[in-house]
Amino acid sequence: MNSRLSCLSHLPCLSRRTVRTATVAAIAVVVLTTTGLATPASGLVSGPAPMPGPVPMPVPMPGSALIPAPGRAPLSAVAGQGLWSIALDGVDPAHRALSARRTAPFRMVGLTWSDPRAVLDGTAQVRTRDRRTGIWSVWRTLDPDVRTPESGPDAIGTRAGTQPLWTGLSDGVQVRVAAGVRLPEGLRVELVDPAGSGTRPGARIAAPRRAGRPAVIPRSGWGADESLVLARPRYTAETKAVFVHHTAGTNRYSCAESADIIRSIFLYHVRGQRWNDIGYQFLVDKCGTVFEGRAGGIDKPVLGAHTYGFNADTTGIAVLGDYGAAASNPRILDALADVAAWKLGLRGHDPAGTVNLVAGADNGLYRRGQIVRMKRISGHRDGYPTECPGRNLYADLSRIRRLAAKKALLAKNALPAPSRGLAAKNTFPAPPR
Repeated sequence: MNSRLSCLSHLPCLSRRTVRTATVAAIAVVVLTTTGLATPASGLVSGPAPMPGPVPMPVPMPGSALIPAPGRAPLSAVAGQGLWSIALDGVDPAHRALSARRTAPFRMVGLTWSDPRAVLDGTAQVRTRDRRTGIWSVWRTLDPDVRTPESGPDAIGTRAGTQPLWTGLSDGVQVRVAAGVRLPEGLRVELVDPAGSGTRPGARIAAPRRAGRPAVIPRSGWGADESLVLARPRYTAETKAVFVHHTAGTNRYSCAESADIIRSIFLYHVRGQRWNDIGYQFLVDKCGTVFEGRAGGIDKPVLGAHTYGFNADTTGIAVLGDYGAAASNPRILDALADVAAWKLGLRGHDPAGTVNLVAGADNGLYRRGQIVRMKRISGHRDGYPTECPGRNLYADLSRIRRLAAKKALLAKNALPAPSRGLAAKNTFPAPPR
């Protein structure tokens, strides 16, 4: 991403994480080998036919389960709190595959690789087995959109990755990956079980709206495991703009599952990609419920990890679901306008206005140091070469800007100064004034 800031004070935190990861990995080797949850190395097939053609491996028919034969060496796997990894080993530089196999239960899957700057110039597809019915899904393509931190603790020892895919309760996985020339090194499949993180969501009670501030479910409401956040949040000068995202994947979730989805994204970012915290400052589900994302105080300019090159002085709001084909709804748009109007209004910025932002990295769309004129409420694709937030949600941005501008005006007329209250207790020090 952007320039990597030195963070010597963070090294002890990294050491603790390294020790803890090594310990958990050692335990995982014993557990996975004895239980058979990590499956045979011979199940890996090097050099399958280029996608989307057939993969030369046994494929279970719908309603059936392909269980790997016993007596083979287990795959390289690393277990953790709510997440475990399976390495995609092989010799073909342009192809990797993982044969269909049964696993411990999981609800989210993604693909990561070692170099946080490397790009997956190809296609990654997965299919999963429904734990309740035993039916295997169709092949689904993972979004190769890379979201990596550009500075601070998150930029040290991180991994790049696809967007994670919410699968619902599953107990089997199959993967195929292909690139035009060469795949990134260190490919791993990350399986996430939000129920295995050791935390459970608290009461989903949002602080009441006041002075234009939206109702926000605090981190405790989706079950954030604060013990995994090893470094304190970093702050920028102010919130000058808001970037709208979608998490991609699927829209086939119930709003009762929203907390599990957010906790899974958190685990994927922290344990799979080794970030310090979830990347987005806010998340919104299809019912219009707003959730607090990255820790540090919802009314503070917390540095996030959501728009490569423009993480500083901005806020990222992610809508759960894929809005490339599906349409949004008025509840989503109203929630996005609420958050954007309030965050920008803390410094008196017009949600319908524009702002000059400085690119913090060479990101494939802008050069580092380039001054870019952007709308105060922009889509992820405005700052980075991606389809996010999907064509339909992107088309809604003009409506969101108008709605946010009206909300900001109403809040301004209702109270001479914006509220500085928090939706949840901030356990971290406030940024310097």
